[in-house]
Amino acid sequence: MSNSIELAGVTHRFAATTAAALENVSAAIPAGCITGLVGPDGAGKTTLMRLMAGLLRPSAGTLTVGGVNPVAAGDELRAMLGYMPQKFGLYEDLTVQENLDLYADLRGVLGAQRTASFTRLLSFTDLAAFTERPAGKLSGGMKQKLGLACVLLGRPKILLLDEPSVGVDPISRRELWRMVTALTADGLSVVWSTSYLDEAERCSHILLMNAGRLAYAGPPGALAARMAGRSLQVAAITGNRRAVLVRALHAREVMDGVIQGSRVRIVLREAGVAPALAPLEAGPDARLEVVAPRLEDAFIDILGGGPGGDSALAEVMPRVTVDPAIARTVIHADSLTKRFGTFTAADHVTFEVPQGEIFGLLGPNGAGKSTTFKMLCGLLVPTAGAASVMGIDLRRHAARARQRLGYMSQKFSLYGNLTVSQNLNFFAGIYGLDGATRAAKIREMVDTFALGPYVEVTPDALSLGFKQRLALACALMHDPAVLFLDEPTSGVDPVTRREFWAHINGVVQKGVTVMVTTHFMDEAEYCDRIGLVYRGQLIAVGAPDELKRDAASAEVPDPSMEEAFIALVERHDTEAPAVAA
Repeated sequence: MSNSIELAGVTHRFAATTAAALENVSAAIPAGCITGLVGPDGAGKTTLMRLMAGLLRPSAGTLTVGGVNPVAAGDELRAMLGYMPQKFGLYEDLTVQENLDLYADLRGVLGAQRTASFTRLLSFTDLAAFTERPAGKLSGGMKQKLGLACVLLGRPKILLLDEPSVGVDPISRRELWRMVTALTADGLSVVWSTSYLDEAERCSHILLMNAGRLAYAGPPGALAARMAGRSLQVAAITGNRRAVLVRALHAREVMDGVIQGSRVRIVLREAGVAPALAPLEAGPDARLEVVAPRLEDAFIDILGGGPGGDSALAEVMPRVTVDPAIARTVIHADSLTKRFGTFTAADHVTFEVPQGEIFGLLGPNGAGKSTTFKMLCGLLVPTAGAASVMGIDLRRHAARARQRLGYMSQKFSLYGNLTVSQNLNFFAGIYGLDGATRAAKIREMVDTFALGPYVEVTPDALSLGFKQRLALACALMHDPAVLFLDEPTSGVDPVTRREFWAHINGVVQKGVTVMVTTHFMDEAEYCDRIGLVYRGQLIAVGAPDELKRDAASAEVPDPSMEEAFIALVERHDTEAPAVAA
């Protein structure tokens, strides 16, 4: 197999920093397949992508893309390359067709070729029915498909996709993969950057980056196979699974662990050397079962292990006390409905969340989960139905309810022109903290989240992981009894995600009630219950394992959470006409 991109000793330093963004990277990227560029936030993935696209010149080393130097042969490179950066430049006030017209002009696609390209790409991306819709009104998945269509104009031979699936739901992500895989069948070479390790497993070849260095290059399956015998599950747990996870992570034999539905998945430091079950206090019927290793297990192993299960946040958070009269219904939605003109975004959504539970709202982009979420935060007024938090009616007393809850939005809600210290001070003021109490709480959050070195910098200068820490600190400034998290870990690497969930598990142990939306299906496994929202309706509610059992079929008897998500949505589409009739 020939190579589409070759790197030899590539190093890159930005003038403002002393550490190299990339350090002596040498690799060959094969042609005609999908190569995953994998690694945590700050690993150097975007820098490497920009070097391949000719947007940066390496500080040292050489690279060729399609046989040419990206900087010296810019015109030749642009003719063969399609590049979709993280924040792809769609114009949201232009329609789908107007965006395609613009990019066709930029790439010099004219005449009969232009007409044929539009017909082919609109059919390929299933956007033919939406040509007059403004890009800003498309779902996240549809925006990514339009972005893909734009970069495919001119028939490039090499495609660079920088984290194209961030914020995209499993159904849209599967569709995106289907389309890109079809392109490789026609000979296109693809480099797909991602921080999602389950996504990287689908690639033919991966480059695993960490701290600017290449940690592994080769097939993902070969790397995962190194972990044979080291991946286990604690099954049949009758105790508190969050407490079991923390105890497992304290065991010297365990390198990493996560919650997986009713089970706890652990990774051993050495094959065959497992922790004793008794200290885990998982119940009399608990047992250890060997399971197939995942690429994520190997990645955590390369990094030297996960962050552990202890939470500095949980140590400083006070225990939440809730009136017994409302403890079973801390969050309550009763026929909650929201209409925007003739469009119904949420349609008679009903559920209850008791104290100390993590309740996940899942659904495809545009399904109505964010609308439901915002009504329960008091940020949107329902058209019909009722909602309450901590027994407070959100229609009549939304401001009072917001003082009892913490909210971390999908876009972090941080103020980019304020420093870290100023953001903390601002949110402390919003939540009514003042004087010595405010100053003490800010110091506590700075210490808890290790923000000390960054208090005088703005959030824009922080890594994604530290932005997440700051946003969570701002949301918890007033020790809320209820915490709303709207896609809080979108684009975050596995290690940072584990750290985040250690904090959430810790505060739940203190009695905090959590509602979370997420597109990351492994993350949904941490939830006690999940509500699946589709086309504005709540189509399924249950524990993760219950939903997986409900979605099981002869073809997929033991579905993953992602497979269950897709199966339940597709089943609803199949059964809905019959119900309507």
